[in-house]
Amino acid sequence: MRFDVISLFPEMFEAITKYGITSRAHARNIYSVNVINPRDFSQDNHKTVDDRPYGGGPGMVMLADPLAKSINLAKQNQLGLGFKPYVIYFSPRGAVLNHQKVMALSQMQGLILLAGRYEGVDERLINALVDEEVSIGDYVLSGGELPSMALIDAVVRQLPEVLGDADSAVEDSFVNGLLDYPHYTRPEILCLDDSEEQKVPEVLLSGNHAKIREWRLKQSLLLTRAKRPDLLAARSLTKEEARLLKEIGAENN
Repeated sequence: MRFDVISLFPEMFEAITKYGITSRAHARNIYSVNVINPRDFSQDNHKTVDDRPYGGGPGMVMLADPLAKSINLAKQNQLGLGFKPYVIYFSPRGAVLNHQKVMALSQMQGLILLAGRYEGVDERLINALVDEEVSIGDYVLSGGELPSMALIDAVVRQLPEVLGDADSAVEDSFVNGLLDYPHYTRPEILCLDDSEEQKVPEVLLSGNHAKIREWRLKQSLLLTRAKRPDLLAARSLTKEEARLLKEIGAENN
């Protein structure tokens, strides 16, 4: 898979290509990241890529022409590889990135990510060259680089052979519409900062895989009901999930 990113700060993407799981996948050529700097297409000696907004107001707006040339170069690169490019612009008005969207994007061969800066980009560029606007949440960031890296990280995790254990991706939060269950590791008994001793739940030490699976599902349901009830409301429960939720309700009463 190939990501072409349009960004004024190419160095930021070393966080993806040089560290952690995404670094290892990059080294194995499972995916590639190519960053194109719009300043390379600026028409003046100052490498200007922004200007004052028509109608007045604070801040600056990114110029359409350098961005358009950057996107067109990215499209040419991807078409030359036989890929069908798809352009995403990160914007608060876009659909929120969720697991379903990540899975859909992971099926594509090439993505072009437009990382805006300042007050945004010329609207005419969006109308002409952007296929989809995406948001990573209802808050403001300084630019689209961090959302781009979040998307790349989330998508790369879903590519074949990226994770050491294929079940890791399957059991992540949101994959089945629920939050992930709690995790524990050694030691079996833990005491932190003069707090009371905390023990690993007995069921996880039992070796009974059927009981462990049920406990984990029940914990996922409990956490989802408490922290993200909207996720439960948006999905159809299995008979087992309905039974476990009924047990949870009875226990709480």
